[in-house]
Amino acid sequence: MKQNKKIRREKGQTLKELLVLEKKFEAIQDLNVLLERILFELRKIVHADAGSIYEVEKDHLNIIHAQNDTLEKALQPGQKLPYVSFSIPINKNSIAGYVALTGKALNIPDVYKIDSGESYSYNKQTDEKNGYRTKSMYTLPLRLQDGKLLGVLQLINAKNKRGNIISFSKNSELIADHFAISVRQVLQNTYQTNVMIQRMLKMSEFRDPKETYMHVTRVSEYALEIYDRYAYNHNIAEQEKLNFRDCLKIAAKLHDIGKVGVSDTILQSTEKFSADSPNRAILQSHTCIGAQIFMDAVSPLEQMCYDVALHHHEAWDGKKGYPGNVDCGSYRIGSPIPRAEEVKGESIPLSARIVSVADVFDALSCKRSYKEA
Repeated sequence: MKQNKKIRREKGQTLKELLVLEKKFEAIQDLNVLLERILFELRKIVHADAGSIYEVEKDHLNIIHAQNDTLEKALQPGQKLPYVSFSIPINKNSIAGYVALTGKALNIPDVYKIDSGESYSYNKQTDEKNGYRTKSMYTLPLRLQDGKLLGVLQLINAKNKRGNIISFSKNSELIADHFAISVRQVLQNTYQTNVMIQRMLKMSEFRDPKETYMHVTRVSEYALEIYDRYAYNHNIAEQEKLNFRDCLKIAAKLHDIGKVGVSDTILQSTEKFSADSPNRAILQSHTCIGAQIFMDAVSPLEQMCYDVALHHHEAWDGKKGYPGNVDCGSYRIGSPIPRAEEVKGESIPLSARIVSVADVFDALSCKRSYKEA
């Protein structure tokens, strides 16, 4: 009797936790950041040592997040697991592919002992490379509210209170399934925001083929890595960190959106403009144009987009940086940016400083049509 009451009490507490999390998730605006958080929080609730999320891209699944408590504990403080990128076809040969294709969840007690009659199998290569033993696994589809398959979520190595690896229980299945259903509307809203941003970026790419979607995606990923280390070094509170990185992920992608207002003659020119060239000054005006898009910000995200668009070409020492402390509201498209008081050092918003480093790093390390890496 007491045991039954304890189980009911624990289930009630879990449902309360899920409701609180749903509210927190509603505030997250970037899809990738949301998926990362969903994986982290669900792992905590069902006591999973590790987990991963795959995103659907045409007929393949791309891994976008991998978390592992055991491997992370072996790292130096502040370090993160190396980023692993791989893609698998959506078919019945792999566990994740099978779940994506059939829409059915799989609860496997030991992935090394899958019945030979099953079409799917587990690839041990990642385990062998990392020195990790994957055993129990619960894999389920992630869908949007409209039914569209967004991806696949895997929970790995359930643990009991002693820290021993056990199978995922029926209760864990129910929690995970309920969780996946309850976040569908949040995923739908964030997904739609993500689609709108992708369309804005595609418009920018049409204007300037040098600024590809892959470039801005890499810049946003680098920006998060830089900020995560900054947040660790400065003991930034967890909620503040989550809010900042959510906005940063989007703002970094939109750092050059102002180039939509620069003429094709200048934007697509292969000529290297001199420091005193009027064309160079007009090209630099993309900072003001981008800021104009986000003027009169009504949210922390819009404010960060404004800061990043305007100041991501400033210089720490103030020399040769631009546009400085300029009045964007009075700027007229097609004219050179006006001279203004320099902005330097910590007067440059943190978000813009981070994106500046990420942007230059990607520009230097990648081959372009006009230069080698």
